[in-house]
Order: sequence, then structure tokens, then C-alpha cells
Amino acid sequence: MSELDVSGGGTARQRKVTGWTVLGCLVAFFAVVAGVNGFMIRAAVTTFGGVETESSYKAGLAFSRELKAAQAQQARHWDVRAHLTPGSETQWVEVTARDARGKPLTGLTAVVRFNHPTDRRADVAATTREVTPGRFAGSAAPAAGQWDLVIELMNGEERVFLSRNRIVVKQG
Repeated sequence: MSELDVSGGGTARQRKVTGWTVLGCLVAFFAVVAGVNGFMIRAAVTTFGGVETESSYKAGLAFSRELKAAQAQQARHWDVRAHLTPGSETQWVEVTARDARGKPLTGLTAVVRFNHPTDRRADVAATTREVTPGRFAGSAAPAAGQWDLVIELMNGEERVFLSRNRIVVKQG
């Protein structure tokens, strides 16, 4: 039987670990960690669209005002409907507003917005005008995907109706 040399056959050079080697490895490790943290912080700050509420305190104070407005809106029993017609790049929006007796609502202005669910920077406002009493029409160019369709009917500066619905926009 013959003997096998499992040591690698040659003379291996052993490196001596000194204090400078340990310091260099330590500095390199923390430099990599700091670099990755810097990259992640920059990515988070530049891609974050903002918080939903600027001030939780002010939002809490506005809650009772919004609750009263919602109760008044419910008591009116208005019938407000929206119809979207997809185009190649734009969405045609028609809003019809009728009172509890079915008569068209006049003297109001409609504000229609496509709010992106996760990024306020992508919100798109539709330019609308009253084409007939109680019927508003306009267009906007939101990208394909999920949106919150927000419809506000205004009587001067006072909002008298608010509707927020999740929709899916498809390009024609």
C-alpha cells in the first residue's frame, strides 16, 4: 500500500495576523455597512411619496367637521354617478348629479381627481365643466392601474358632496 500526501504537496505560506490587518478589516467592514446604509437612505427618501396626513393633530380636529359633513350629505339623499370612458391616453369622465326627487342639481361645480393609492405625487386632476344642468364632463390622463376616483361637488367654496371610490383604469 502506498501513502497519500493530503497536505497539498507544496509549502503553504502562512500569513501573520497583525493589529494592522484586524484594523483594516474592521474599517473596511464598517465602510461597506455605511455605504449600503447611505444608499438605502437615499433610495427611501427619493422614492417616498409622503405621508397620508401632514399633521395627525389637525386631522383629529377635522374629524368632527368631516363627520357632520358626511351626515348632512347622507340626509340629502343625492344620486351622484360617474361614468368613465377609456381612451388611448386619457379617461373621459362624466358625472351626473340629481337630488332626492331626481331633478338635476344646478349651481354646483364638480372637482374630479384620480388619486394614486400609494403615491400622492402621481395624483391627476380632471378638468370638468357643466355640459347640461346636473351633468359634468371632463378628461384626465392617469396611467393604467388602480386609482381612487374622488368626486367633490362644490357650492362656491363649500363642499356639499364627497365620494371616494377605488377603480381600475384601463387604457383604451
